[in-house]
Amino acid sequence: MRTSVGPRAARLSAGSGGARMSTGLGPFYASSSLGGHRRRTTTRRTTRSRTVAPSAAQLDRARRQGERAQQEAERDAAPPDDRAPLTDPYRIKPFAEWKQERSAGPPPVPATPPALRASLIPGQTLVLPEDAWQGLHVAFSFAGADADLTLFLTGEDGRVAADEDFVFYNQPCSADGAARLLGKQQEGPYSVERATIHLAALPERVHRVAIAINMDVDTGLNCGSLTHAALHMDCVTGAAWAFQPSANPDIRTMVVAELYRHPVDGLPAWKLRALGQGWADGLDGLARAYGVDVE
Repeated sequence: MRTSVGPRAARLSAGSGGARMSTGLGPFYASSSLGGHRRRTTTRRTTRSRTVAPSAAQLDRARRQGERAQQEAERDAAPPDDRAPLTDPYRIKPFAEWKQERSAGPPPVPATPPALRASLIPGQTLVLPEDAWQGLHVAFSFAGADADLTLFLTGEDGRVAADEDFVFYNQPCSADGAARLLGKQQEGPYSVERATIHLAALPERVHRVAIAINMDVDTGLNCGSLTHAALHMDCVTGAAWAFQPSANPDIRTMVVAELYRHPVDGLPAWKLRALGQGWADGLDGLARAYGVDVE
């Protein structure tokens, strides 16, 4: 007897040797003998080996994998480079590196940025810090015309005690050296004349220092010809002050500011006052007003 379903056949045969059935699904078969007492079940798997040469793409991929594995092995075997920058904050540092960092001390404190200049208005006063007494730097900057910086060292009566207390272009230093003109130079579009005043070194008879500017007498110009005129002062601590006087065409000389002794809370002190007051008859008239004998 034989039956067939689909592409595979199931066969059932019976004969003198017994009955046998095959499903056609593989190498499995069951056989039994009707005539005897033997029963056998067998399972076999057959594998057909076939040799296929690898393609060029497979060989290239295998080569790259081998090179990558070799590079990883060399990297793992190489000692760590302590000179490389630390990108991992949790990296364990060698003892020598840790000791060197500890011996270097704490990181430097960032420098304090310079203080901004305090802008003054006419008539404004302020108390100078004691550090300014040891050296006050003065600079007068301007453009448009030529001008000169002048200092008057006066007593309580507002007059100089001697001609040596009149500091100007023909006498750029006081007798004791406490007030000194440093000269004029061009800085970009501006002319700048500088001076230094050592307040602590001034004699006790000096109670006031007038900081003035005068137009060049040979030009016949007035203060209205000045542009961008400004007086700058600063000291070693970085404290700084600035004052911009008005350009007055009716004057030829001007007291821009003055320094004067004035006790504060019973203690000696120096104060700064912004002025901007002028004289129409130039440096000669200003010098006579401060007691200088002008020929």
